[in-house]
Amino acid sequence: MHPKKDKEPGIQCPTFLKQEPVIERLTHSINRATDVHDKAGYAHELQQEAEVLMSCPDYKRERADCRNCHFLATVRKKTAEVIIMAQKLA
Repeated sequence: MHPKKDKEPGIQCPTFLKQEPVIERLTHSINRATDVHDKAGYAHELQQEAEVLMSCPDYKRERADCRNCHFLATVRKKTAEVIIMAQKLA
């Protein structure tokens, strides 16, 4: 039997750790919503929360945590934009 590998730590930034539960809750709400207008409402909130990460005053390009955080925030923001666009088309 192989020894269990410990999971690598994720992003250890205090700002990310504060925002991540909020973002996860909104993502869950988007996934559970059946109406595109409800999804879009949550997507607007998701955009705002992702923007908090994108505008972090402690951002340092050379830090891996910062680059990873910005990447995730960018993906989430673009996802929210697609959901909002779908609402406009509905």
